[in-house]
Amino acid sequence: METNKTYSVNENGYYGVYGGAYIPEILYNNVEELKNNYLNIMNDDSFKKEFDDLLKNYVGRPTPLYHAKNISEQFKATVFLKREDLNHTGAHKINNALGQILLAKRLGKKRIIAETGAGQHGVATATACALMGLECIVYMGEADIKRQAPNVSRMHMLGAKVIAVTSGSKTLKDATNEAIRDWINHAEHTHYIIGSVVGPHPYPDMVARFQSIISKEIKYQLNNTIGKEDPDYVIACVGGGSNAAGAFYHFMENESVQLIGVEAAGKGIDTGHSAATLTIGKPGIIHGSKTYLMQNEDGQITEPYSISAGLDYPGVGPIHSFLHDVKRAQYISITDDEAMQAVLNLTRKEGIIPALESAHALAALAKFNFRSTDTVVVNLSGRGDKDLNTYINFLNESNYAK
Repeated sequence: METNKTYSVNENGYYGVYGGAYIPEILYNNVEELKNNYLNIMNDDSFKKEFDDLLKNYVGRPTPLYHAKNISEQFKATVFLKREDLNHTGAHKINNALGQILLAKRLGKKRIIAETGAGQHGVATATACALMGLECIVYMGEADIKRQAPNVSRMHMLGAKVIAVTSGSKTLKDATNEAIRDWINHAEHTHYIIGSVVGPHPYPDMVARFQSIISKEIKYQLNNTIGKEDPDYVIACVGGGSNAAGAFYHFMENESVQLIGVEAAGKGIDTGHSAATLTIGKPGIIHGSKTYLMQNEDGQITEPYSISAGLDYPGVGPIHSFLHDVKRAQYISITDDEAMQAVLNLTRKEGIIPALESAHALAALAKFNFRSTDTVVVNLSGRGDKDLNTYINFLNESNYAK
C-alpha cells in the first residue's frame, strides 16, 4: 500500500483539480475522522497483519496471473489474465470490503451501509459483515435487483438487508444517492463502505490503496514468469474504476507501461444510451467529489446506460479524470455487442466465463495492433455467474445458439 509520487492524491484530497470532499455539514465529522485516521490505521502493524492474513487465507490471494495461450495466439501478443474472478465472492471487491470493515471496527462503528450495482460489492460487504458480526444494509437499484438476482440472494443469505431503490433510473447512481441519505441520517455509528474510487476524500485514495494488491502481485508474478516486472500494457474496465486503479497503481510511475481504461459505450457513444463518462462527460460534482460526469447543458446529471450493471454509472473516480487529462492513461469505450462477443470468445477459447464488466476490458484487445514481443495484462475483475441469464438470452437470440 505504498504511495505513488507523481500521481497520488495531495494533502487536500485532490488529483490535480479532481477529488476533494463536497459533503453536507452533518457528514463533516465522519469524513474528517476517516481522513485523519485511515493512513495511521492502514500502516499499523497489527492491522496489516490481520488484513494480509485475511487476503491470504480467506480471500485466497495471491490470485493467479494466467498466461492465456489461445488468446495470445489470437491477438499476436503475450496476454496474461489477472484472475480476480477467483477471489472469494468472485471479484476484486472483497479486497476493499475487508480492508474497510477492519478499519471501521477500529473506528468503533457498529453499522455498515453500502451501495451496489452488479451486486459484487454488496456481496463482498455482506460477506465481510457476516465474518465480523456487524449489521449490514445494502442499497441497490430496483432495475439491478432484477438483472442481478443471484447476488441479491447471496446478500440475503449472508444476513444483509437489501433495500430496493425506486428513484431515477433505479440503478447504481440512485443506490449511491440513497446510501448517502442513510449515512446523513445515521452518521454517528455508521460507516459507509464505498465500493469504488469515488466519493469524498479519503475514499478514492483509500480504496485505491486496498486494491493496489492487484498490481503489487502482477509485478512479482510477471518477474517470476518472464523475468521482468513491468508489462507493456495493463488493461482494465472502468465504471467508478476501483479494479483499474488497483491494476494501474504500481505501474503509474513507469510511463513505459501503457495504461488502458475501458468504459461502457452501451449502444453507442452517440446514441444517448452510454456510460462512457470520460468520452462524453465534462467536469462537475457528483457524490462528494469533483470529477468527470455525464450531464446536460444545465449541469443536470444524465442517465447512463450499459448492459453491465457494474459500469452503469454517470461518473468516474477522480484519479481516472486526472490520468485522462494528463494523458498518463488512455480511455476507450466498448459497446454492449462488443463486450458480449468478448465473453463468448474467452469462454470458447480459454474455458473461462468472465463478468460482463471484465468483458469490456477483454474486448479492448481487438482495438490495438500489438507487437509479437508485447506483454499485455488484462485484469479479469470478476466471474460471470451473476450474468448467466444475460448470456443465455444473448445466445438464444444469436447465431451462437446453433
